Amino acid sequence: MNQNHTPDYLIIGHLTRDLVPGGAILGGTPGYAGLTAHRLGKRTAIVTSIGPDAPPMDILDGIEIVSVPAEATTTFENIYISGTRYQKWLATAASLLPEHVPPAWRQAPIVHLSPMAQELSPALCRQFPHSLVCVTIQGWLRGRDEENNVIFAPHPALDASLGCIDILVMSLADVGGDRAAADHLLTSVKIGVETLGPGGCRVYHNGEILHVPVKPEEEVDPTGAGDIFAAAFFVRYQETGNLLQAARFANACGSLSVRERGIGAVPTLREVQEHLAELYHPEAVPADCGST
Repeated sequence: MNQNHTPDYLIIGHLTRDLVPGGAILGGTPGYAGLTAHRLGKRTAIVTSIGPDAPPMDILDGIEIVSVPAEATTTFENIYISGTRYQKWLATAASLLPEHVPPAWRQAPIVHLSPMAQELSPALCRQFPHSLVCVTIQGWLRGRDEENNVIFAPHPALDASLGCIDILVMSLADVGGDRAAADHLLTSVKIGVETLGPGGCRVYHNGEILHVPVKPEEEVDPTGAGDIFAAAFFVRYQETGNLLQAARFANACGSLSVRERGIGAVPTLREVQEHLAELYHPEAVPADCGST
């Protein structure tokens, strides 16, 4: 695939430089979600911006990447204390604009907007009328204080674009634990999905809420699990139109990913299918259950 061919799955957002003990590793939703879509068999493309300090990206071989030049790569430091993540936002790459998306890529069946650092406008949701417009919202909710701590600061144009989002995936942590803010976001889009970590997920659609549990895993590293879950949900829903199947598939994919550390924890399609059978078999799933 190249810029003249339409991918199955397009992601727009910053790959990041994540500081961990011992150095820096590749991170960001485009990395975790892009590799997930790729390993699930989708022709995947990423529009991003990185600087010369970007970590090695060999693991993304096979994914077409367009990068806007920048002086530095968007950089975060993630600190986990008693299961809660605290972040520092240390650098930001270039803004991403509609003209940065190759024309052939604008027809992708799945367009995943994955802001990490307010680098793209929520108005971009309106640019893909023929695609399933999917969003992981955390980067539109991030600001930073004088000490570079990440704080809750929603993009001022976010509310005006919520109605153009087909599927939104988020966690309560994305809104700093504000239940009312989370409910507003989840019910202002066509399909809202709240990730619950070891509790599975909740799907919000047409005024109804569907809780889909999952067997908890012993966590080695939860970083990126929500992004992996999101990509799996988007892929499965686009294939089936079935919310329950998409949620179970995404639960299986996300729960597998916490068993290992870093982006290499993204599972393969075969691994997901085997784990899905372990989690939900022999319970039957009616063909039309949860479909829209």
